[in-house]
Amino acid sequence: MSRIGKKPVELASGVSASVSGQTIEVKGPKGSRSFTATDDVTISVEDNVVKIEPRGKSKRARQQWGMSRTMVANLVEGVTNGVKKELEINGVGYRAQMQGNTLKLSLGLSHDVNFDVPAGVTVTAPKPTIIIVEGIDEQLVGQVAANIRAWRKPEPYKGKGIKYKDEYIFRKEGKKK
Repeated sequence: MSRIGKKPVELASGVSASVSGQTIEVKGPKGSRSFTATDDVTISVEDNVVKIEPRGKSKRARQQWGMSRTMVANLVEGVTNGVKKELEINGVGYRAQMQGNTLKLSLGLSHDVNFDVPAGVTVTAPKPTIIIVEGIDEQLVGQVAANIRAWRKPEPYKGKGIKYKDEYIFRKEGKKK
């Protein structure tokens, strides 16, 4: 039994969900999102609660059960509160600034990196060393944050690079004489 799949997803006040076939659409104060589940699970909405049940006892049905429940919970969280990822930039001369819809990154390369922000995501740089990525789609927000981080991943010797705010960088000792 899936421990995650057994839990129903509670809909907050102001959030509504409708199911048509295998597609669930969730509407809330921040917008609306939809998810299409596989045929291995059944989605039902009753009394402001979304329940997901597996169809059968196959391994795939049990895998999709927990995953589908998590996807629906992410939809509800996104349209209710939104999703936010914070990145920190460490390094001498490393900085970020927003210019219109483009994030300009100075990362010690021979050129500045211009990162175009996709639709559906808001990127802000309140300080030159902090980048905040926000939106209602958790997958898109995470992918944009990962793409920004990929330009200069944190290295273990000096800790320079772009890292998530809550990420711990395992530091290594340098060469000995």
